[in-house]
Parts: sequence; C-alpha cells; structure tokens
Amino acid sequence: METRIGATFREARRRREIELAEVERATRIRPRYLRAIEAEEWDALPGGVYTRGFIRTYGSFLGLDGDRLAEDYRQAVEGHSREWAPVAEVVPDGPGRESRISAWGRRGVPAPALLAALAVAGVAALAIVLLPGGSGEGGGSPAGGRSSAGSPASKPPETKPGAPSGVSVRLSASAEVWVCVLDATGRRLVNGQILEEGAEAGPFHSGSFTVSFGNGEVSMLVDGREAEIPPTASPIGYSIDAGGELVQLSESERPTCT
Repeated sequence: METRIGATFREARRRREIELAEVERATRIRPRYLRAIEAEEWDALPGGVYTRGFIRTYGSFLGLDGDRLAEDYRQAVEGHSREWAPVAEVVPDGPGRESRISAWGRRGVPAPALLAALAVAGVAALAIVLLPGGSGEGGGSPAGGRSSAGSPASKPPETKPGAPSGVSVRLSASAEVWVCVLDATGRRLVNGQILEEGAEAGPFHSGSFTVSFGNGEVSMLVDGREAEIPPTASPIGYSIDAGGELVQLSESERPTCT
C-alpha cells in the first residue's frame, strides 16, 4: 500500500543534503533498509516491530516525528497485511504462575521447535524404561535389594532438591525493545514480546538458549553476569550454551518467534 511515509523521509533527507552513508553511521541501520523505507518497499524490510524501530530511529535522526511515522506505518501497512496478525500465547512464568504474552507474528509453531520437543520427550521416555525398576527387561533388582553377586545394591547418587540445571537468563529493557527467547527445546519463553523501558523478563532456566532483540536497548544477565550487548538500532541475536558462553547469530540464524 502506497503512503506518504517514504516521500517524507526522502524529501527531509534531501533538504538536509545528507547521504545514506551518513545516516547509516549515525543510526546503524543498513543502507538497503533505508532505501526500502524511502521507496516504501515494505516487503524488503523485516516487518513488525523491526520496521517500526527503523522508522522511529531514522525519523528522529532527520528531526521528524519518528513515533508518529512508525504509527502511520503500523496503521497503513500492518493493518492491511494478511501475513502479519496479532497472536497471544500463554507461557509459564514460574511454578503455579502464567503470564499472557501478545505479539505480532506469523501464525504457527516452527517445525524445528516441534521436532526438538518431540525428540526430548522420546529420550525421556526411553530413559524411564531403561532405568532400574522400570518396565524394561532386567530393570528390576533381585529381592532383598541385593545384586546377583550377593552384594548390597548400590544407592543412587543424592541430588539437591530444587537445584536448577543448565544456565539462567534474565532480561531488563533500558528502552522499548522487541524480544524473542527460545529454550533448548525450541519452546518460546518470550514470544516476540515488546518490553517497555524498565520491564523485566525471567529469570529463565534451560540447558541453552537462543535470543533475538529488535535493538540493543536491553540488559541480559547470564548466570548473574551481565552480557556485553552493543548499543545498536538494528536487530541482534545470540546463542547461549550451558556454560553461559554467547555466540552472536547472523540474520538468518536469529529466532523470530513467528
């Protein structure tokens, strides 16, 4: 749908005699996205909160009302899009508690996440069968709690109740930021939610995580240590392993929660 948004940006930039390279250095928005905004080639942009963030940042740089332009885009483009629609999902936020998270995204659960969840369930079922006392053959021990050699059966190692395994992640927004967090099974812990300034999410516990942010306005604690997230207006994402090590993800690798 054609609007006046692109022309507003293009005319304002030309009046100020600013090249796109200068805009990129100041806003850290890629030139191809800046050109797409000016040409209103919305399909070339990430969509949703990503595009609104680009419009807001670019508009503020040019001295325009970035918030109003982002809202104009949302009403004119997203409001008529069939591909993007508001969805809501109930995500556990701790024992006995649930929180409802709303977001803009494509409907449906990604196939990799579903396959990962099924794989974990299958491994858990196999472990139950093979453990001593399970329903598998040879699983039980002889009467009296002794092994076939006549020695007392060994006791299972003691574990501390309630001790979390894996790694923990906690988020805190320093400004409005779009957030997607997946656990080791691909389950969406934060399902494309927009966190307002000062809002927090977590702590979450899992064997590993993949996370994606609409910009760098977020503080992330990994096992209580603050991760170094660069200040950027562009989307950024990481994988976090069981040891708490972060690896930055490429655009195609970042989760989208869609």
